[in-house]
Amino acid sequence: MEGDGGTAAPPATPSAASAHEARTGAARRAAAPTPPSVPPAAAARPAEPRPVSGSSASRGELVAARRSTSRTVDPASGGAWTGPVRPPVVSPRSVERFAERARARRVLARRQVAGVVGGAVLLGALGWLLLLSPVLALDVDEVVVDGAGAVVAVDAVMAAVAPYDQTPLPRLDTVGLRDRVLEVPGVREAKVTRVWPHGLKVQLVAREPVAAVPAAAGEPAGFALLDMDGVQVGRVDAAPEGLPVVDVPVGDARTLGAVLQVLEQLPADLLAQVGGVSAQTQDTVTMTLRDGVRVDWGSAQDTALKVAVLTALRASPSTTGATVFDVSAPTLPITR
Repeated sequence: MEGDGGTAAPPATPSAASAHEARTGAARRAAAPTPPSVPPAAAARPAEPRPVSGSSASRGELVAARRSTSRTVDPASGGAWTGPVRPPVVSPRSVERFAERARARRVLARRQVAGVVGGAVLLGALGWLLLLSPVLALDVDEVVVDGAGAVVAVDAVMAAVAPYDQTPLPRLDTVGLRDRVLEVPGVREAKVTRVWPHGLKVQLVAREPVAAVPAAAGEPAGFALLDMDGVQVGRVDAAPEGLPVVDVPVGDARTLGAVLQVLEQLPADLLAQVGGVSAQTQDTVTMTLRDGVRVDWGSAQDTALKVAVLTALRASPSTTGATVFDVSAPTLPITR
């Protein structure tokens, strides 16, 4: 369109109009108030149910409801999980503790094995030291024999010990050795004791003779020495001074036993006065004292009472000069 003396403005093209409208709309949107931004997850999360007073819902159901509402997926993030993340079932600290306990168990097992092996080695070494090594072996030069007296031959006792030379003391059979020593003539009792580290003590109870018995007919002349058990402990040509001579029937063990029992029960001072004893039966024991007095003793019963009666009679002035004392019935003694 032409005006007066002027040039008309060219018509607006469609592209210019569109650009103008876009600028105008952007300006209006910028001037408008901006609503508060809401996170996608919060926008998509429904309202959390709240317990109603008087409701019969249990605590477990409420917890399950909360968990179900907290699991949301953001569509804008391509389906990625945007809710809270549960912690792992086993924490790294728990794994470390489990590994530490496993190491402790392995260390304990190794220590137990080492202890068993060490104990076995120590036990073997101790067994060798005590039972096989010469460290504690018996030396016969260190064997001591006591109580042999004048009856037991010490050489015979040492001969019984000799086979055990160089035997370790822990393995030494003291019972068997004692039995060997008891076989030595004149030994009544024996006790074997270890003396560490190489010695041995043999304590003897010798069979001391208490009576001399004349030899039987047909035997060499002399006297057999008997102890209180009637065991022969020696033989001599003449009766030893201080031992009573016993005259009993040959082979009569009961009568001989009664005589020896009487002699065993006599006090030492009275026994020293007995010069001889004779008996035809076990109830007719008669003693002859060294001063010539005869004592009719009877049996071996009531020995203590008979000793007391005999002592009182001999000390009484009324029996001065008496040569026979009959105490076979101690409650009714007879003197003459």
